[in-house]
Amino acid sequence: AMSQPIGGTLAEIYLNGRAITSLSGITALRYHARCYYKPDEHSPTEIWPAIVASVTDLDGNQTGAHRTWLAPDGSARAPIESPRRAMGDLLGHGVRFGVAGEVLAVGEGIETVLSPRQVLPRMPMLAALSAAHLAAILFPPSLRRLYVVRDNDRAGDGARNTLIKRANAAGIEAIVISPQLGDFNEDLRALGIQAEQVDMREAVLLEE
Repeated sequence: AMSQPIGGTLAEIYLNGRAITSLSGITALRYHARCYYKPDEHSPTEIWPAIVASVTDLDGNQTGAHRTWLAPDGSARAPIESPRRAMGDLLGHGVRFGVAGEVLAVGEGIETVLSPRQVLPRMPMLAALSAAHLAAILFPPSLRRLYVVRDNDRAGDGARNTLIKRANAAGIEAIVISPQLGDFNEDLRALGIQAEQVDMREAVLLEE
């Protein structure tokens, strides 16, 4: 309730610095100028600016929140031990960008998912916030094709395999899209928007 839209805030500066410049339709993200951070139960509470993401279920009800604490100038994540934390009922749910119908793209992190959205702004996407939660997302009843925007690591492999099995069992076509580097935001920052288009070539063809 204390947060605000991200336009013109440090949240926008931070995302722009991650090469995420197209921010239309990302109302699940908001900005909090003075968000509490407590390193552990014995430490005093600190105050940092933060991006606050709404975690919602299939009906759009909020079940949790994810916070990314930022440096005072928005140039990077805050220099703290755990600059990203989630709370609430997360299993099966996620941070949603757009409303899923027959097609949905899913990935682990918020920045990972927002990166392919730079070239596919109309495609509904969901950030599950971790590999374990990605493997356990709940499928919308209308879903027919699932794009798995995987991270290029062992945890990403495990989430991919579990998700493909679950999707196939539910009669959903699962298409895996892999980054050239570690994840899609790394591709976007290091290789540019053209690389993101290559990464998402199957999805781009289907969108067109």
